[in-house]
Amino acid sequence: MANSGSSSPDVYSSGRSRNGNGTLKKTLLYLILILVAVLCAGPFLWMLSTSFKGNENIYEMSLFPKHPTFSNYVGVVEFLDLPIYIWNTFVMTVLGILLDVVLASLCAYPLAKFDFYGKKIITGALLATQILPAAAGLIVNYITVGALGLMGSYWAVILPGSIAVFSIILFRQAYFSVSTEVMEASRIDGASEFKIWYKIMAPQILPAISTVVIFDFINKWNNFLWPIIVLNPDKYPIAAALNYLGGTFNFQFGYIAAATIISIVPIIIVFVFFQKNYINSVAGAVKG
Repeated sequence: MANSGSSSPDVYSSGRSRNGNGTLKKTLLYLILILVAVLCAGPFLWMLSTSFKGNENIYEMSLFPKHPTFSNYVGVVEFLDLPIYIWNTFVMTVLGILLDVVLASLCAYPLAKFDFYGKKIITGALLATQILPAAAGLIVNYITVGALGLMGSYWAVILPGSIAVFSIILFRQAYFSVSTEVMEASRIDGASEFKIWYKIMAPQILPAISTVVIFDFINKWNNFLWPIIVLNPDKYPIAAALNYLGGTFNFQFGYIAAATIISIVPIIIVFVFFQKNYINSVAGAVKG
């Protein structure tokens, strides 16, 4: 009894010590994570702050503007024909995403679920293209688009990026997780391969589709170089149109910051809607 009575305070004290150490570690971990998050978000926060600064304090490094104003946003809207540029970006982005999702998922389906001669060679060739820089295809795409007579139209931007190898690889990995027995049962019931794809296979890979939608939206919404090469200025997307601000309003950082904030708002909205499936898909890809 004596031993039991003397050990209880020690055990209690040891438990309190462990709890105290655990709380301290968690606090330090959260402080480090908050610091890293602030450093990563620093450029965005500074740009957001700059968009609300007037010309008199535009070069100040303070994160909180002393006299916040919407004059930069008003100036950008008055100078740039934003509805036209946003509409151009919307059309090219939506059509590009639709084509990429449909074509890449159709391409990945046989690579994952069918056995045919040359399957490994095709997969290896697709993976090999990932080492090529994007600029390597500019000349080929320019000649192709010119030969098709699409120069100056939306399709000159949409078609060259209508199917991404990254999307094919991601969909192929997602198809592997779908049971083959379900496909075989559908074939016995008389379903065609196309019907099996859009009725059974496609709904099973929605997390992968969400991931592709997010990546495609970011890439296509921010498309800058290729539209400048093949489009007329009146059909520029918003990222290319922002180039006018740098040339016309020399060193008007407030205008540039405000226009950039406006242009990335849709990206944030899309990410918020698809982030759950995106995280699940990326976590699954990491686990292999």
